[in-house]
Amino acid sequence: MADLQKIADELSQLTVLEAAELTKILEDKWGVSAAAPAAMMMVPGAGAGAPVEAAPVEEKTEFDVTLKEVGDKKIQVIKAVRAIRTDLGLKEAKDLVDGAPAKVLEAVNKETAEDAKAKLEAEGAKVDIS
Repeated sequence: MADLQKIADELSQLTVLEAAELTKILEDKWGVSAAAPAAMMMVPGAGAGAPVEAAPVEEKTEFDVTLKEVGDKKIQVIKAVRAIRTDLGLKEAKDLVDGAPAKVLEAVNKETAEDAKAKLEAEGAKVDIS
């Protein structure tokens, strides 16, 4: 069994560049990403157990709703699009559905995006939120 204390001591002595290089090596070897744990990287000279303050991650506030596939109920999907996008007439809604994949909504809040997705999926459409 490896001496874990010895490994911890050796890792504490790494420079930031060495730690970044080690991270890349381990990501490649294990097929993982260390993006989230990077916040716990030690600062040289800061003393043992003093993690680096991570920059706050900004939560996404604007979402796009994209109609990927219409499904079998095209007319119901067109009606759902018109219910979601009240600014569209019947022809515009039909053209949007016929042009799938197409964005139904752009830069909306999460609640609106989830609501639109639920309405479209209830009619058999495949929808993506990004």
